[in-house]
Amino acid sequence: MKITPVLIVEEIEKSLPFWIGRLGFSKTVDVPEGDRLGFAILVRDGAELVLQTRESARKDAPQFVPEAANNAALFVEVEDFGDGLKRLEGYPIALAERTTFYGMREIGVFEPGGHTVVFAARASS
Repeated sequence: MKITPVLIVEEIEKSLPFWIGRLGFSKTVDVPEGDRLGFAILVRDGAELVLQTRESARKDAPQFVPEAANNAALFVEVEDFGDGLKRLEGYPIALAERTTFYGMREIGVFEPGGHTVVFAARASS
């Protein structure tokens, strides 16, 4: 089984500097929609993420596009928490670094499309 999150965004171009520039993803597929991108597939280390514009999604399957504001939340477990901290330097932090009761070291942000992204690693014993 494979699960790939699809983040519905207003503009893919606004999200690319975050996902590619900061987090090290690569764009493997992009589909233009007029003079902008309508769809993009990003990958890194076996993880895959799809960005699709609301406009493109409405053309494809209007009954499946949420009308409310973006509300996806991604929980991304990483091996190197320090690397994640470096990549987020200077980016607005929405959830300050913490260690949870279930033993995870976490930090959270809102990506440019408005979705919640929490990066986590097992806390050292």
